[in-house]
Amino acid sequence: MVDVVMPQMGESIVEGTLTRWLKKKGDHVERDEPLFEISTDKVDTEIPAPVAGVLSEMLVEEGKTVAISTVVARISEGAGESGASAPPPPPAPEPKAARAPAAPPPPPEPVAMSAGPYPIPAPEPAPAAEPESPSGPLSPLVRRMAREYNIDLKQVKGSGAGGRITKQDLEGYMSAQGARTMAQSVAPVPPVPMQHAAPAPVALPQALAPLPRSEQARTRVEAMSNMRAKIAEHMVFSKRTSAHVTTVHKVDMTRVAKLRARNKAEVQSRYGFSLTFLPFVTRAAAEALRAFPIVNASIEGTNILYHNDINIGIAVALENGLIVPVIRNADEKTVLGLQRAIVDLSTRARSRQLKPDEVQGGTFSITNFGSFGSVFATPVINQPQVAILGCGAVTKEPVVVEDDAIAIRSMAYLALTFDHRLIDGALADQFTARVKAALESWSEEVL
Repeated sequence: MVDVVMPQMGESIVEGTLTRWLKKKGDHVERDEPLFEISTDKVDTEIPAPVAGVLSEMLVEEGKTVAISTVVARISEGAGESGASAPPPPPAPEPKAARAPAAPPPPPEPVAMSAGPYPIPAPEPAPAAEPESPSGPLSPLVRRMAREYNIDLKQVKGSGAGGRITKQDLEGYMSAQGARTMAQSVAPVPPVPMQHAAPAPVALPQALAPLPRSEQARTRVEAMSNMRAKIAEHMVFSKRTSAHVTTVHKVDMTRVAKLRARNKAEVQSRYGFSLTFLPFVTRAAAEALRAFPIVNASIEGTNILYHNDINIGIAVALENGLIVPVIRNADEKTVLGLQRAIVDLSTRARSRQLKPDEVQGGTFSITNFGSFGSVFATPVINQPQVAILGCGAVTKEPVVVEDDAIAIRSMAYLALTFDHRLIDGALADQFTARVKAALESWSEEVL
């Protein structure tokens, strides 16, 4: 009998949601055959069977969020009967695997809160490295949030098993502190009545009364998918964390457009993919990141972390959300190599075939909203990065050139959103101007 556990899909991931079983109890599975699908903060992917045999037990139902290393299924090796000889959950032959995936009473191991209302056991691989706190061991996410927001954990009441502090506890504490700060900044007399009046939910029952039948026909309630809920959470977290500012530069892409037009057909026939504007922008951005390393950095508390590698995340639109796979060492790749990487990552992102390490370790991000016709936008920073570059659509426009002549040029907008905690406006403009200059004076051949 072999345990199948919820894998750790990245260094900071502490839980995952089992979104769909691809096999039924009693089915025969081959080694590396897809067994179930999971969704985490970083990636949606299929998890293969570790061995060949019969799926004898399915311990976690679809839609359930469980901690990493939780046993989600058991496979009987060979073709024997399923389930009869399965050992009960309490015995633990593997010390790092949690044996009780969703037991209500708190087990002796540390516990991580799931996205649902129940605590899920999550054994820690290195308890000694866990910093002490007034309410037990902390997850990496909680520790990072406490550092970034300078939160005294002694002031936070934990709602997890054994009083453990969860991410929701920190968010609630920060919301309460923000509300208290806002109330104190108002005139002395109004704060108290305002504070009592704001949350008064007395009228809510009437507001939430069933809609008339005619109104019900015009509305539909649908729960968010796990990916959409995570995206919503990350966007709010990013806005709350970084001081977002966007600078926009207009770029003459005529040289790039002509070079692309000359090589597009040959690239398609030789390599089987189309040549777009995105790899040119990525190449120019990588060069600018090397010249301005602080844009490639991140913030940890009051420290600046400078990253030696330039790992650029490329935003990929999915049918039900967005994901940002990473091109590692992007500054070492040619335009053709970048185009190949973009096509490969985006194709596998849409077919849910990305590996966990392919959506981690990004130091800077690029989003190409121009592919949908947008001229420019103000993108949200992908935490913990400090900047993201947005590319608008390349369109032909009449432009005043030398000697006040008017010419038709291929123009586009580049929008750099940056974290004003670390990057000042002058530096952000210098960085974007460097990208602009590289694109306007492009001389590097594609083939």
